[in-house]
Amino acid sequence: MVADALGCPFLDLDDIIVKKAGKTIPQIFEAEGERGFRRREKQALEQTVEKYCESIAVLALGGGTVTIPGSIGLLQEKTLCIYLQADADTLRPRLEGSAGERPLASEGWEERPLYEKAAHITLDTTGLTPEDLADEIIISCL
Repeated sequence: MVADALGCPFLDLDDIIVKKAGKTIPQIFEAEGERGFRRREKQALEQTVEKYCESIAVLALGGGTVTIPGSIGLLQEKTLCIYLQADADTLRPRLEGSAGERPLASEGWEERPLYEKAAHITLDTTGLTPEDLADEIIISCL
């Protein structure tokens, strides 16, 4: 919604990784482990940020992107990083049934402080409709 409103591309880092690898995320984890996946994720993040650093794009990060060494600095220096925060009760239903697609989804919320550190703006999504959240994001960027 934000990308549409701004008239810019929407990119999902996980989709970029899958396209480049020619494998699903679970297949990457199975063949290369988390270390191999994070290596791919770091490369995709660096290339995508570099490609769009002089223009506007909306990039959705994976849940563990901020655990990659150097990613927080890259996000801080080269992007306007917005952390969409929600409490565990809000997130649980959103992630239900996605363990097969998200190999580490059931491991908890340990990355929260890292996302807070990477973010220029933090927005609480609890109770917001997608439309309201898109409006909040756009207003926060002005």
